[in-house]
Amino acid sequence: MAERYEIFLGSNRQYYFRLVAPNNEIVLQSEGYTSYQSAENGVHSCRLHSPYDNNYRRLISSASHPYFTLVASNGKTIGVSETYSSNQARENGISSVKRYGPRANVIRKAS
Repeated sequence: MAERYEIFLGSNRQYYFRLVAPNNEIVLQSEGYTSYQSAENGVHSCRLHSPYDNNYRRLISSASHPYFTLVASNGKTIGVSETYSSNQARENGISSVKRYGPRANVIRKAS
């Protein structure tokens, strides 16, 4: 299956989006939004900002695992990755978001 953004309603009644790679791995997950339209706006922001390396923050979790965030030009976090086993795996995740983020289609998932 091709890369895609999935917008879905969480159990807390907030909307989220996630970027899913062709191998069905989730490479980026958003914060919660109060409306579907806001989640769509988040996807738009992800498409706009994902190609540029300066929009990625490379971080380490409290359990010492690498992960990254994608941020907008105003510094607001657009999405967060999973945690990775190595810095190289994190870089591969960033490469996936750069590759798929600008062009992935949006699918509305049933809640």
